[in-house]
Amino acid sequence: MRVVRALLVLLGAVLPLAAGGVATAAQRLPSWQLTPTGTTAQFRGLSAVGGRVAWVSGTQGTVLRTTDGGRTWTPVGPPGTGTLEFRDIEAFDADHAVVLAIGPGTDSRIYRTDDAGRHWRETFRNPDPAAFFDCVAFFDCVAFFDPRRGLAMSDPVDGKFRAQASADGGRTWRQLPAAAFPPALPGEAGFAASGRCLTASGPADGWLATGGATTARVLHTGDAGQHWTVAATPLPSSASAGVFALSRSTPRGGASPSAATSPTPPRPARPSRSRATAAAPGAPRRSTRRATGRGRRGSAGRSSPSVPGSDLSRDGGRHWSPFDTGSFDTVDCTPLGSCWASGTGGRVARLVR
Repeated sequence: MRVVRALLVLLGAVLPLAAGGVATAAQRLPSWQLTPTGTTAQFRGLSAVGGRVAWVSGTQGTVLRTTDGGRTWTPVGPPGTGTLEFRDIEAFDADHAVVLAIGPGTDSRIYRTDDAGRHWRETFRNPDPAAFFDCVAFFDCVAFFDPRRGLAMSDPVDGKFRAQASADGGRTWRQLPAAAFPPALPGEAGFAASGRCLTASGPADGWLATGGATTARVLHTGDAGQHWTVAATPLPSSASAGVFALSRSTPRGGASPSAATSPTPPRPARPSRSRATAAAPGAPRRSTRRATGRGRRGSAGRSSPSVPGSDLSRDGGRHWSPFDTGSFDTVDCTPLGSCWASGTGGRVARLVR
């Protein structure tokens, strides 16, 4: 989808709340600790590797990397990409990462580094002016010798979503057949708002979030993109609303969607199937969400650009506790609970418990 402004961030968490969903003194809420990035770029791409290592990507071809918990950030973006918008980044560790530039036609590109950003190789450039790539995601490795499979998703072309698939960690890509996808709804597309419109789990399960049409939907694949099914969600959908972000929220890899509204009409969001659970009535409106891997997992919130902030759920989204009023665009957590957030004005923060 086209450029979207999604101001808010939501964090999934790990421990159950006290009865009634109210945090006790012993369950003090965390806080975001801002880290100095030395730039005013807007960072919608974020990949948390651990408590000390994280990557962010954003406007003007900017890619930053930290290996000391955010005390220092090093510019490591591909040279000659100052006109590109890097809306999604997927880091495998401190040295290996894949970054996606969004935009119509050849503005949609993918780069990979194997040496912490000292060198990058362009591995995909979209040749079709009708395609617009929004998100990229990689499946979990089955074993250390198993190459990472991945998907990069575009808005529909000729009534079908389009995808590029990789079987070697983003070094090469091939287009999946249009027949793999169910027909797109009129106006349906994906939101390139926080790098979360596509998520993957295990060796072959993936979910794609949509919006922009009369119904917000989620597409699911159980075979790494070869076939997709689709399910409607109860979340509001319009030209500027739908499912903005997905994150795994169950041990079986189910995805929970979060929806967002935008003050400017963008190009929409994307689909998935499994366990697409919406936040309960009264839950905060947020543009992105992320669940950690320990204990109970957080669930999705919904977003409103007029009320920036962060909220914490310790019981799978049944209850929420606000803990920050700052504005972020995206959040990412590792399975062990190290969380980062990023947004406009060069804002990047690490969660402090």
